[in-house]
Amino acid sequence: MSDLHYDIDEIRSQLDYLQLLSKSYKSAAETATEIINLEAILNLPKGTEHFLADIHGEHEAFLHVLRNASGDIKRKISDLLGDELNDKELRDLCTLIYYPSEKLQLLREEASERGEELTNDWYRLTLRRLVIICRNISSKYTRSKVRKALPKEFSYIIQELLHESDGMTNKNRYVNCIIDTIIDIDETEHFIVAICSVIQRLAVDRLHIVGDVFDRGAGSHLVMDALCEYQNFDIQFGNHDILWIGAASGNKACMANLLRICMRYGNLGVLEDGYGINLLPLATFAMEVYKEDPCADFGPRLDEGITLSEKTRRLIAQMHKAVTILQFKLEAEIIRRRPEFNMDDRLLFDKIDFKKGTCFIDGRKYSMTDTFMPTVNPQNPYSLSIEEEELMEQLVHSFMTSEKLHRHIQALLDNGSMYLVSNGNLMYHASVPMNEDGSFRDVMIDGEAFHGRSLLKRVDEIIREAYEVGYKRQESGFAKSRLSALPASRLNNSSESYAVDFLWYLWCGKDSPLFDKDKMATFERSFLKNKSTQKEKKGAYYTFRNEPETVDRILDEFEVKGHHRHIINGHTPVHTAKGESPMKAGGKLLVIDGGFSKPYHRETGIAGYTLVYHSRGMQLVEHQPFLGTEEAIRQGTDIRSTRHLVEMRSHRLLIRDTDKGREIEARIDHLRRLLFAYREGLIK
Repeated sequence: MSDLHYDIDEIRSQLDYLQLLSKSYKSAAETATEIINLEAILNLPKGTEHFLADIHGEHEAFLHVLRNASGDIKRKISDLLGDELNDKELRDLCTLIYYPSEKLQLLREEASERGEELTNDWYRLTLRRLVIICRNISSKYTRSKVRKALPKEFSYIIQELLHESDGMTNKNRYVNCIIDTIIDIDETEHFIVAICSVIQRLAVDRLHIVGDVFDRGAGSHLVMDALCEYQNFDIQFGNHDILWIGAASGNKACMANLLRICMRYGNLGVLEDGYGINLLPLATFAMEVYKEDPCADFGPRLDEGITLSEKTRRLIAQMHKAVTILQFKLEAEIIRRRPEFNMDDRLLFDKIDFKKGTCFIDGRKYSMTDTFMPTVNPQNPYSLSIEEEELMEQLVHSFMTSEKLHRHIQALLDNGSMYLVSNGNLMYHASVPMNEDGSFRDVMIDGEAFHGRSLLKRVDEIIREAYEVGYKRQESGFAKSRLSALPASRLNNSSESYAVDFLWYLWCGKDSPLFDKDKMATFERSFLKNKSTQKEKKGAYYTFRNEPETVDRILDEFEVKGHHRHIINGHTPVHTAKGESPMKAGGKLLVIDGGFSKPYHRETGIAGYTLVYHSRGMQLVEHQPFLGTEEAIRQGTDIRSTRHLVEMRSHRLLIRDTDKGREIEARIDHLRRLLFAYREGLIK
């Protein structure tokens, strides 16, 4: 008995909408076909979601995790082919899927050294295995979705191979002929590369980045290159991402901060090679001003195994010190222009006694390690020298004219947000600011108070407004050289320039949901002897997030529904080596900053987390340090990963159990109404 029964007067009231829908589905038959298709999709298994956070430019480890789907591909191969593969064959097949072009070249070279070639039998067996793996991974998707993931040049052939039926002799002959012909016409290696790419692509249905692509590591631009080509990802802005968005919006304090971080970790290549930022003016300025200064405390922190000549180290140290002092001056401009930011405690140059070598902070006097600051005028310590003004003009020009930088920032904005709710999971990078009593803190933005969800929504709007104002208007001729070309009155009072200034506040402001600490102690780390002053006190959120009641209140605030709901954060590295757990509040909140960044490996004891949410539940994958792409290709070494159970479901999750499923069910309802209208003659 059909349940396609509606009140005819109700359907008549919806005819305007149904007439529009009928332009896409022009007959009852087309409408019925789509209903059948959508109902079938609802019963497919839920796609696998991967969550990563705080990548910090570690492109090799990040790309390997994408290629091996956090170990899922190896696990599937073991399940499917484990009985016929020894350990070396398993490693070789996995490496072939992760790095097909490179592994094929290596295999050819090894065969050549033995006076041999890769045989047709090897190609035939490898193709067969790859088809079996690809067929299994693609089985949870519709044919339409799989088709969209296929490379155009081999789309038809791969579809035919994926839909082979083992029980049909004629079909087996057909498939064997396809494989033999691929080998015969010497397209085997091109085809292997193509099908390995499909396996990688289908192994992860959606990728969530919970903040901080940029800074510290040497390959932020390479991570962004990979994301720009990725088929399905989102990002929740981190404080380091905001720093780069701020720089691309013309905020000079943000530029100085990211330049300082790049100097601190010796990552000049990200700026020069990655984004074409001209560092020659900064190098020339630093060598002149600090030619007699050893800049001992400003040497770069390099990854193990990386060495630089003494001359290069000294130059980077000089540039690091020069841009650090420039940063504090540029920050002072914003602090004095925006008293509502309440950051006067960060104005410290005027608290320095250069003769005694001390600085007065929070009512106490501290000894300094370094008072050689030739560009700081004690009578007017925050003014830029003529040379510093000229240097900033050149740096601003470089940032504003970097085509690749702005392409990457636009990709962040197109795919990013301050927070995201997806399938019962609330993702944001750092915090929702709270008072000491656990209530949501009111944060003033341009004279208006916001808290909780409304705060993150307003911040998201301001980020987009700032980039629109800071870059796009400059691009179209508005304040072409730099934002400071605006008249002083407009610079101080316009809501447009407020948005650009606010990006810097998001980086280091005490009530910023992307920072939420009492201070950013860059000055103390750079110039003071007393290490206790370097401590940055975390906001109340970081205490209350351990309480299930607080986590539930936050989830309610963001209207997250369901019995199995979670908050997923990054930002604060989990000290696994000291016994800290990434699971807080009884497993309701997960912190997945496990230390992708190499400088954090000693602190965390691991090298990152991936949270995997598949149709059978949720697992946390703990990664050990990656030994490098070349090692992975030559030796077949993979990232050693440990899986921890977060939550398993009593039944396999289907698409109907997801947000996408609810959208499909709503669409089915509309289509059923259209079908009823066709059958009743209300629409011809």
